[in-house]
Amino acid sequence: YRVVLHNDDHNTMDHVVESLVQCVPSLTVEEAAAIMFEAHNEGQATVIECPKETAEHYREALESRGLTATIEPAQVVTLDGCAGSGN
Repeated sequence: YRVVLHNDDHNTMDHVVESLVQCVPSLTVEEAAAIMFEAHNEGQATVIECPKETAEHYREALESRGLTATIEPAQVVTLDGCAGSGN
């Protein structure tokens, strides 16, 4: 599953980066900043791909800090180049 961060108009960029690093321990500050800028510029950004239970935990943690996040099935590209649902 993908954890997706959505842009909003009420959180500061610093708060978003700090929240990402605190809620998703595998992220560095540099990675969190890149995710924040992608969400800011594109409207949303993938934070991480992981098993569903872990994705739900990360989504809840991000939302508890005032961020807007969702989870969705990750797309897996097969050897024939077709996308299918994965986790």
